[in-house]
Amino acid sequence: MSTLSDYLALTKPGVVWLIILSTAVGFYMGMSGSLPLVLLMHTLAATALLAGGTGALNQWMERDLDACMRRTEKRPLPAGRLKPFPALLFGTVLVLAGLLYLALAVNALTALLGLLTTAGYLFIYTPLKTRTPLSTFLGSFPGAMPPLIGWVAAQNELELGGWALFLVLFFWQFPHFYAIAWMYREDYAKAGVLMLPVVKPDGVAVGHRIILYAALLLPVSLTPVLLGMTGAIYLVGAGICSFGYFVFGLFAARRKTTYHARRLLQASVVYLPLIYFLLVFDKVP
Repeated sequence: MSTLSDYLALTKPGVVWLIILSTAVGFYMGMSGSLPLVLLMHTLAATALLAGGTGALNQWMERDLDACMRRTEKRPLPAGRLKPFPALLFGTVLVLAGLLYLALAVNALTALLGLLTTAGYLFIYTPLKTRTPLSTFLGSFPGAMPPLIGWVAAQNELELGGWALFLVLFFWQFPHFYAIAWMYREDYAKAGVLMLPVVKPDGVAVGHRIILYAALLLPVSLTPVLLGMTGAIYLVGAGICSFGYFVFGLFAARRKTTYHARRLLQASVVYLPLIYFLLVFDKVP
């Protein structure tokens, strides 16, 4: 039983859950007519396999780094509860199964986007984390793909609405991840992970970027209204949520404390489900 729980932990279930939620929202916003429930279930199941496999391979690649950080040292691989090769095999099988599932049960374009997402995360973002703080920026591209994947699963084509959802998630990520990076900057420094707070420890550069991306999210979050995807309820709700997120970012940027970084992180975790709820609730038929 403990081995099964370790394999489950290897998939990063919390991240997988967020990816499934984002994909489901993208699918719902992209579909037209009645809900194609079977197609939705295929999409979410395949996405879960792909996301879980990507998480497992990420942990396999970063097992030595994880062993250096208190936040991650108890994960299955650095703690020695799982051996590297079975973890590698497990992650590879999940990724291949997810891609094949998407290609056969959903559509080829969705599978291609899934492949690009996994490749970008594993072969660009992950290795660059120990080389440059730009990894956060580059990693935000695969990180923002789930709603676009959901949209394409429903429509089988890339459209502006899908890209609008992509941009909302893209800009949301920066305050979220910079808050985490500030909170665990000592851990990252110990492991040689070049997050921005490690390279620029005074917090000024981190604060500037938090404010910049939170400010950009304000207009970006309203693009679904401009595209006719949502109505007045979303306009007001998203405006309030995005402004609140910006305020939390402003406090974190100015105070430069772990407490305010944690508050920003908490705000980010509340913000995204609220935006998703507003999108689904106020979708224009």
